[in-house]
Amino acid sequence: MAAVTNAEAYDRGFACLTSHAVGPLLAPACEIRAGRLLDVGCGTGVVTAAALALGAEVTAVDTDPAMLALTARRHPYATIRQATLPELPFEDERFDAVAGNFVINHVPDTARTLQELRRVLRPGGSLALTWWKADEMTATDVIAEAIAAAGVPYDPPPRPFSACDTPPRFAALLEEARFRDVTIDTLRWRHRVDLAAWWTDVVQAGGRRFGFIAGQPPEVAERVKAHYLRLAAPYAEDGLPVCAHLARATR
Repeated sequence: MAAVTNAEAYDRGFACLTSHAVGPLLAPACEIRAGRLLDVGCGTGVVTAAALALGAEVTAVDTDPAMLALTARRHPYATIRQATLPELPFEDERFDAVAGNFVINHVPDTARTLQELRRVLRPGGSLALTWWKADEMTATDVIAEAIAAAGVPYDPPPRPFSACDTPPRFAALLEEARFRDVTIDTLRWRHRVDLAAWWTDVVQAGGRRFGFIAGQPPEVAERVKAHYLRLAAPYAEDGLPVCAHLARATR
C-alpha cells in the first residue's frame, strides 16, 4: 500500500471541512461572471474544482509543493503555480476574481496581502476570503482541548491574524487597501465525520498546529487521542460545530 502523504490526509480531513464554505465563497465570482479566477492558497483544490465546474479559467497557487502536485494531477485544466503570500507572480489586473478559502488567517502580513490581492484584480473584480471565527468552537478546537486535558506541553504557533480577525477590524483593513462594497457574513455548519477518522487525518496532515502530535511517544499520542474521543463524543451524531467569517469586496 502506498504511503499516505500529508496532502492526501489534508484532503480527507481539512479539505472536507472547508468545502462547506466553497459555495458562498464563489458566489461573488458567479455574480460578475468571472472568467479568470485566482484560487489563492488552493490546498488540494476544493475551490479550484468548484470554479472549473462553473466554467472559470482557474489559476491555483499554494506554497506547499505536495498540495500543488495533488491539485495539478486532479485538475489538468487549471494553471498551477507555487507562490507564498504576500507576493504573487502575476501582472497587475490579471484576474476577474480572487477567492481564498481559509488562507488569509495564515499569512504573516494581512495588510500587505490584501494590497497584493487588489493589485492582481481588475477594476470591478471580486474578492472573497474566509477565516475561522475566533470566539466560537470549530471542529479542531476539541483536539486542542484534548491536548490540554492530557497534560501535554503545547506552545501553539503565533497567530498574527488574531489582531484583525473580527469583522470590523478586517473590514477596516479591506477599506484601507482601497476595496469597496465590503460585506462580512458569518457561516455556521456541522461537520459530520467519523470521529476516529477525523483524528487520524488531522494528525497525519501535520501542519504547525497539530503536526507535533505524530512525533510524540506512542503512549502520549494515545492519551491525547483518548481525551479527544471523550470530548468529541457528544458531537458524534450531530457533527462538530464550525463557525467562520466570509468577507466579500470589490476592486
